[in-house]
Amino acid sequence: MQSRRSCQMLIAVGSLFAALAVAAGAFGAHMLKSILDPSMLAVFETAARYQMYHALGMIAVGLAGQVFGCPQVARAGWCFAAGIFLFCGSLYGVSLLGIRWLGAMTPIGGLAFIIGWSLFGWSIWSEKRARPD
Repeated sequence: MQSRRSCQMLIAVGSLFAALAVAAGAFGAHMLKSILDPSMLAVFETAARYQMYHALGMIAVGLAGQVFGCPQVARAGWCFAAGIFLFCGSLYGVSLLGIRWLGAMTPIGGLAFIIGWSLFGWSIWSEKRARPD
């Protein structure tokens, strides 16, 4: 039951992050284009793009957890959430606020994304092997 609730939460939070990514993309395209220097606009756009990728990843993880019933898969989704905060959040901070030291958090967020995708694949693979057809 806890696994199902966690999967539902991942779908809900992933949907919220996706909506915020769309808003960030629109904000960047319409408001920031004339304000930010092109290199900082590119940093902002990278953050919005990666936020969308991993929000969709959270939704996929939540759905896969419900379909396959594997409790371990939710960990992947929470790694994506951590990556969104660390990777995307640091890039938003660098591009919008000019807080350069936040850039040190970006690779940690990237590592969270890599761990999340690896856990996702491993969880599905190991669950399939544990349940013979």
